[in-house]
Amino acid sequence: MPSLSRRSLIALATAAGLGLAGCAGSPAATPAATPAGSAGATTASGQVLQIGIAQIVDHPSLNDLRDGFKEGMAAAGYVEGTDVVYEDRNAAGDQATLTSIASAFGSKDLVVAIATPTAQAMVQALPDTPIFFAGVTDPVGADLVASLEAPGGNVTGTSDFPPVADQLKLIKEILPEARTIGLLYSSAETNSHIHADMVKEAAPALGLEVKEATVSNSSEVAQAAESLTDVDAFFIGTDNTFVSAMESVVQVAEANKIPLVVSDPDSVVRGALAAYAVDYRAQGVQTGTMAAQMLKSGGKAGDIPVERAKDLELSVNPGAAERMGVTLPADVLARADHTVD
Repeated sequence: MPSLSRRSLIALATAAGLGLAGCAGSPAATPAATPAGSAGATTASGQVLQIGIAQIVDHPSLNDLRDGFKEGMAAAGYVEGTDVVYEDRNAAGDQATLTSIASAFGSKDLVVAIATPTAQAMVQALPDTPIFFAGVTDPVGADLVASLEAPGGNVTGTSDFPPVADQLKLIKEILPEARTIGLLYSSAETNSHIHADMVKEAAPALGLEVKEATVSNSSEVAQAAESLTDVDAFFIGTDNTFVSAMESVVQVAEANKIPLVVSDPDSVVRGALAAYAVDYRAQGVQTGTMAAQMLKSGGKAGDIPVERAKDLELSVNPGAAERMGVTLPADVLARADHTVD
């Protein structure tokens, strides 16, 4: 199977859907702006689109959403440096920095908000700027849109609504004797609460008892994992704080021989056992395609239905399985979309 770093650009999903996403130490990026392209470039109309892209922290899945958005725009004919200039900003996990970024993006033609906390900050601060979000678990529950079919206002985007039942079934498939799962999530993220509630609702039907530990920031991640070492498996959903500190959880999981299943495919590369989750690069492309269609039609973001990411992928790490004391079943290995060497 190909590695996660070599995912191919996949077909775009454009049908309206029903309806993540996190720091090992300090984020690699800083809150400073990193404009791309040349402001001297012009379109046929003589105007270059100015697009601001904001994300809450730096980690691979959020970066995939950002890069995928640009790919979707490019595929629709918006050439970076000629037709569009991007300004990428990373809040480094700080809410005050998100607010500052939103203020700086007030003059943009369009803003891309990556992950739920980012989208909430942008929507609150920018009532007149078209906003496209990506990597948002429940846009309605996060008070971003009035409904998925008719978002209203100036905002729409794509949701990474998780396949919770299938994620828990994967745990049982890998570890049939599992009776308890340790649910790890951030108390500061709306998306994390939503995913956690879904896990707690779905678990009893599979004979699973949920024990949970929450954190308010990434410095508490290792301690939270260590507080749940009496469980049969760990589970982490679409949670920016835990995903960005994944190595800390992996260390605890390996030391205590506890399988770690996640909702972030790139975390499998970083040592998690398995993930059944959204393909975030493809979701970024999907979001970019939606934005390009609006720009070309001259319509309003709030009139465009929110789309749910449709491309799911199973990622496994046999080496991590060995270190966590389990053997991946042959049929799980056979159907994996990505296997980490």
